[in-house]
Amino acid sequence: MLPQGFLQRMEAQLGDQFPAYLQSLERPRAVALRFAPQKGPAPSLPFLLDPVPWEPAGHYYDPESRPGLHPYHEAGVYYLQEASAMAPVALLDPQPGERILDLCAAPGGKSTQIGGRLLGQGLLVCNEIEPKRARILSRNIERLGISNALVTNEHPAALANHLPGFFDRVLIDAPCSGEGMFRKEEAAVTDWSQKIVRMCADRQLQILASGAKMVRPGGRLVYSTCTFSPEENEQVIAAFLESHPAFVPETVDAPWFSKGENGSFRLWPHLVRGEGHFAAVLRRTGAGSVPEMSGKPEKLPKEWVDFAREMGIQLPAGRAMSFGQSLYWVPEDLPPLQGLKVVRPGLELGIVKKGRFEPAHALALWLRDCSRQISFQASAEELRQYLHGDVVPCAQKGWTLVQVDGYSLGWGKGDGNILKNHYPKGLRR
Repeated sequence: MLPQGFLQRMEAQLGDQFPAYLQSLERPRAVALRFAPQKGPAPSLPFLLDPVPWEPAGHYYDPESRPGLHPYHEAGVYYLQEASAMAPVALLDPQPGERILDLCAAPGGKSTQIGGRLLGQGLLVCNEIEPKRARILSRNIERLGISNALVTNEHPAALANHLPGFFDRVLIDAPCSGEGMFRKEEAAVTDWSQKIVRMCADRQLQILASGAKMVRPGGRLVYSTCTFSPEENEQVIAAFLESHPAFVPETVDAPWFSKGENGSFRLWPHLVRGEGHFAAVLRRTGAGSVPEMSGKPEKLPKEWVDFAREMGIQLPAGRAMSFGQSLYWVPEDLPPLQGLKVVRPGLELGIVKKGRFEPAHALALWLRDCSRQISFQASAEELRQYLHGDVVPCAQKGWTLVQVDGYSLGWGKGDGNILKNHYPKGLRR
């Protein structure tokens, strides 16, 4: 049962469309996934349905198919993401080589969508204020094989003080009352109140003010929520524009969505195949250059150089960085990390251990291929054994990249007869 106060307000908002909205809540949810371009050509899967109109890599799928259990999901070939949730990144329109910030990024749907559009070029900063959710975000960045992402665990205001005017585009998918998710999440219904709506609106305006500081002159800012309330949507944007005259609404072409005022769009579940969403596209006026950032490059250790030569691995543009016990490969324009709570600074390569190199799981998920690899079919018993953590038959010797139908999954180490399993214990099934 939906809250009475919510229903009364929605009837006032929608007028003669209100019955159609109520009817849409009785229909089964449309579920979708998004392929990761960085993983290679998308496979043809029997459970795929129509494409998502606003996201070239998005597809609806048969809800009975459970693609989250498929080995391709483990390999990061796709990300399960509600179709309407793909709209804000479509409106952000990130381009390869740019600096992009996803300010409220967990669990990682929109960050991985941005990463797919950047194709390893430029810098993606993914921030999440809650530590546990930041770790989930980091794991999804790893699974999707995104090499140019910095994952931080900061308050938006602290990040703004560290990186003013640094980004070409900033996405703020703000925490909200979740009215657009009522059909999907029962907790959103039980937790709803007008007090929560007002509290969210106050917090959203603060987050928006912090995010705005990090947009360069001429850059784009997209604010989005998954709620219907005007207090959290149009009224937040109006208040922000009144107090930030450097920002103006930007006109973008998005024929799939219902256009509103101040560069805003609505996604109504009775008008699109998806849940409720709101987004507004703003531009920071003026001109200016993006601040230059340079870090001191580290020399790659001999152990890595030898391993990479043996395996035929070539890294993209970037530089080496030691972070904790691990060696990372980070984007060239990574900002200084001193004073930031960093979860992941880039692509984890691995660890030097007693004169030898042990590759990281993240490196396997990033690689498309190498000189020593073995690929199993998705239905193969050997693949099931590998994902379970068992040894599998293999004639290779040394570190070997394990794949499913050509998509990388993880590492094993062969002795010429069997492959010792190095699939992370926390991921085994």
